[in-house]
Amino acid sequence: MTDEQMAPRPLDPVDREIVRLLQKDGRASIRSVAEEVHVSRANAYTRINRLIADGVIRGFSARIDHERAGQGASAYITLKIVQDSWRSVREQLEQLPGATHLALVSGDFDVLLLVHTVDNRALRELVLTRIQSIPGVLSTRTLLVFEETDLDPSDQ
Repeated sequence: MTDEQMAPRPLDPVDREIVRLLQKDGRASIRSVAEEVHVSRANAYTRINRLIADGVIRGFSARIDHERAGQGASAYITLKIVQDSWRSVREQLEQLPGATHLALVSGDFDVLLLVHTVDNRALRELVLTRIQSIPGVLSTRTLLVFEETDLDPSDQ
């Protein structure tokens, strides 16, 4: 069964709190998570593994300051694509250097892509040479990001 076919599983308050804690700090120890949500370490371990197996937690990653990491240009790129080309276009977009988020959306455009590149020259090359040459891409619009802020999951 693929991730798309898995039925959603309602989370109880303890599961939601575990997810919130791990979003805030993916390196949190089982012991600290267990203490924070007031369950045993074995219970926390079992719950986290179940959340992973159920596809609720898809992985763990670091939040990056892209500018400090040498990626000084960021942009959201909107794409209009040929009807029924989403899967093939997605496969190509996933391979782009600096692509960090990709969504099929409704509205005036079909796809929203977030990219981070070294500079505007690299961004221009990515859009004009790589993205616009993908079969199925009809048009693009580039929205430069002047400043970004990662929202703290503990505030939500």
